[in-house]
Amino acid sequence: MDEGLMEKIVSLCKRRGFIFQSSDIYGGLSNTWDYGPFGVELKNNLKRAWWKANVYERDDIYGMDAAILMHPKVWEASGHVKNFFDLKSDCLSCRKRFKSEELKDRAKCPECGGRLTESRPFNLMFKTHQGPVEESENELYLRPETAQGIFVNFANILDSRHPKLPFGLAQIGKSFRNEITPGNFTFRTREFEQMEIEYFVKPEEAEKSYEEWVNARYQWYLDLGIEKKNLRLRPHGKEELAHYALACTDVEYNFPFGWSELEGVANRSDFDLKQQGEYSGKDLRYFDDAGKTRFYPYIIEPSGGIDRAILAFLADAYYEEKVKDDKRVVLKLNRELAPVKVAVFPLLRNRPEIVDLAKRIAKELKKSIVAVYDDTGAIGKLYRRQDEVGTLYCVTVDVQSLEDKQVTLRDRDTMQQERIGIDRLKEYINEKLY
Repeated sequence: MDEGLMEKIVSLCKRRGFIFQSSDIYGGLSNTWDYGPFGVELKNNLKRAWWKANVYERDDIYGMDAAILMHPKVWEASGHVKNFFDLKSDCLSCRKRFKSEELKDRAKCPECGGRLTESRPFNLMFKTHQGPVEESENELYLRPETAQGIFVNFANILDSRHPKLPFGLAQIGKSFRNEITPGNFTFRTREFEQMEIEYFVKPEEAEKSYEEWVNARYQWYLDLGIEKKNLRLRPHGKEELAHYALACTDVEYNFPFGWSELEGVANRSDFDLKQQGEYSGKDLRYFDDAGKTRFYPYIIEPSGGIDRAILAFLADAYYEEKVKDDKRVVLKLNRELAPVKVAVFPLLRNRPEIVDLAKRIAKELKKSIVAVYDDTGAIGKLYRRQDEVGTLYCVTVDVQSLEDKQVTLRDRDTMQQERIGIDRLKEYINEKLY
């Protein structure tokens, strides 16, 4: 990949309204990002694509949305209170903090050469308090993962929907981790959004289901346009596995900074339901009508981060091309993900009748397609602006349009243009999109 690709993506994201530094007017809050007009559309499109593939197109997965704040016992049961920490070391000179596992020399600061403190545990959960008084008994945590919200609702789903194994629960939501070394733009942040499924199966079917989910999640990224050369599967070694996991495979992407995790698929065994059942005193076993037995299902968990997925799709879609003597920057985003499908321009913005017709066309398209109207530049500049945000088609209204009732439709990827009748335009674009 282009060594300067990350800088180009960051620049484009700010310039075109995808992603901004949070609290920018105050100098920003490090590793915290806000999504602008095009960024939020891309994010919503990604979530819709995930929900469509995993909930709407399947008969065995139900959606849900658990609260961010949960009873503190949840995190005791899950092991997060005792075990969810990184070992850290602080530099006594520059005051920077580092993960001990990433240090080549645990006595010397990699930044300034100063002396480091001895490693000590640093819990990754954010604490807050419920109520007006900050007392220990009112202490709560911002959830570090969305999974536990699914596990504590397992009995509610059984009682209300009566599903048969295998079945899954899908959730998209915010999580928070007080990371010591966040960075690489939106790849690792303290506030992030997860797309997560907990798929409950009979223990004897867990291994097969795990393999199916690994392949399905890998294929989903390919289907949405990620190049195969930039995607790979990496099974975890035994030394990497969480103590409760029987297997885990990462879907990795070749980011501008190298190969790293895009999504993980884990066989979590029956650990989670057992733990939450033990701590709550509730029976979270599944009753099998056929065998007349009760047991804890095994859990297969595909879990991906939306923010790092967006970074991967932006990196994969970024292209620079030479057109005549000009450089063309284009985001070749998949049609499901592109923030804007159609942009409409008047060729001459000083001709009211052309402007009026262009606005009427844009208004009509907006009833069924994400479309924008723009007349803030020359036509060449407008094309380049839409190329940079990944807009699939541009429609230009000119003098001839007033006479023949046709407009020029330009394709983002090929830059080919064709004349289309205004009365056929919406149907024609919809056919191309869907």
